[in-house]
Amino acid sequence: MALPETVRVKLSSEDAGTISLTPVVTEQMRPGELVELLLGVAGKDIGRIREILLAGTLVSGATRFRWSGFEAEEEALAELLAGYPDADPARPFNAARATRVRLRGGRETVEIPREAAARRGLLRRRTFWDALMALAGAAPCYGGYSYQDHADYYIHELDAAGREGLRAAAHLLRYAAWRDRIHAGTFDRVEWFVPR
Repeated sequence: MALPETVRVKLSSEDAGTISLTPVVTEQMRPGELVELLLGVAGKDIGRIREILLAGTLVSGATRFRWSGFEAEEEALAELLAGYPDADPARPFNAARATRVRLRGGRETVEIPREAAARRGLLRRRTFWDALMALAGAAPCYGGYSYQDHADYYIHELDAAGREGLRAAAHLLRYAAWRDRIHAGTFDRVEWFVPR
């Protein structure tokens, strides 16, 4: 079956916490908009995307999306997906275009935008961003393309010295909440996001 012109999608909150009544919002979405949401979950796996479209439900972040499930032709999906980028391991890391960094360790994740990490403190020449770049050395390794973030991401695995260097550089951040999380965390990976 060809893709429909529009899909009636109901959006509701999946926010955990106390019981609350939140309104259900209905939107008319083009199939491309819906598929773009699915890319963040399934990547360019046509089989998986067809399953989700048929099931008619997706949870992304704190939002549940529901629609009347429908069968989608592989050819129509392949044509639609051809317009989205693929991972490109040959793509070199471009530090000047990186927009944010994600620190990962176990189940803990801290995301810091470049503007915040590159902000200089009073009488400081060095920034947290500078310290992260020094930890990565020449260049981090290509990790893949994130459809959710619309960016290529690059990874640097931290060893014990790298973790200690990360903690030592935390004082360069202007926000205490991030400093405290970095001091308390056991991060073993840094990811840089570079939009295309």
